[in-house]
Amino acid sequence: MKFTKDALVDGTSRRGVIKASFDDLQRVFGEPDVGPNQKLFDKVTCEWDLEFEDGTVATIYDWKEPETPFHEYDWHIGGKSYDAVERIYEAMGR
Repeated sequence: MKFTKDALVDGTSRRGVIKASFDDLQRVFGEPDVGPNQKLFDKVTCEWDLEFEDGTVATIYDWKEPETPFHEYDWHIGGKSYDAVERIYEAMGR
């Protein structure tokens, strides 16, 4: 599944979660666009901004954590539709 990074994510909101470690996400999606351990609006310390080949925009991010979780964690999935959750799960092979 092809995607680009550093996508324009304005207008996205939480659509679901995926349980994964930081390393699992980094293996599939590469380095995050924000972080790790970089505060963004005092709510997020790590985020991937993705656009899939079908135009689906998705974000993966932690929420209100004091620092980036590197262990298995329920990462938030944001998007403009629930297709974002499906694309993230597909890319992760789930």
